[in-house]
Amino acid sequence: MTSQQLPPQPSSRPQPTPKTPAVPWAVVAGLSALALLWPLTGLTGVLGTGAPRAFVILGITAAVWIGVVGLGRVPRPVLTLTLTGLAYGVVGVALSQLVPVLAGFGGPGGSGVEPAWTIIPALLVDTLVGLLAGLVAAGVQRLLGAVR
Repeated sequence: MTSQQLPPQPSSRPQPTPKTPAVPWAVVAGLSALALLWPLTGLTGVLGTGAPRAFVILGITAAVWIGVVGLGRVPRPVLTLTLTGLAYGVVGVALSQLVPVLAGFGGPGGSGVEPAWTIIPALLVDTLVGLLAGLVAAGVQRLLGAVR
């Protein structure tokens, strides 16, 4: 007699799923601390005022974010820098509430506090900047992976 071939039975043990790396919260916290450049440059007068100061601070921040995450091979670069952007915004909003003069709201006739309607748009913009920086950092990681 011929033996019947039974189809292989699936394993009753669950297969290990590939573990996605966790978000590096220390990196998020460290990079979002760059929001402290705003009051620091405001207190010291370094970089002047207005748009030139803003462009320099944003340029430094973006370069550091992309450099650390892209060149440092930080896992999940887009999510990491998106969360960094959000945390950067939270730090910025908190600073503008605590030290409104440095945010530009404490001048003559000013209320001394950031208007409440600007908080959500500020957080959205900072989160979007983090997302864009994360995409660039992911591209840097891919380029470095192709070179190695």
